[in-house]
Amino acid sequence: MILEHALLPVIPGLEPEFEAAFDEARHIIASMPGFVDLTLSRGVESPSTYLLLVNWESVEAHEVGFRLSPEYQRWRSLLHRFYEPFPVVEHFAEVHRA
Repeated sequence: MILEHALLPVIPGLEPEFEAAFDEARHIIASMPGFVDLTLSRGVESPSTYLLLVNWESVEAHEVGFRLSPEYQRWRSLLHRFYEPFPVVEHFAEVHRA
């Protein structure tokens, strides 16, 4: 399993609108092959920053299966306008769990 990590810097003042759009967008990503689950958390110290964690079966499920799909275009149209600057997305493979 691969963990996608993205810090989402939402433009201050647009947090409620972002959360509403994300509520719609989460159904898109959840329908994709290779998707396992996700969490979206809001920063306590920085309430305009969100942490998106998505578990995928593989990097390819995210980078190819999702990002190159028509569904990604809908995801992008719903969410990308909220970010400034655009988020950096990284993938992690679990090494240890306590």
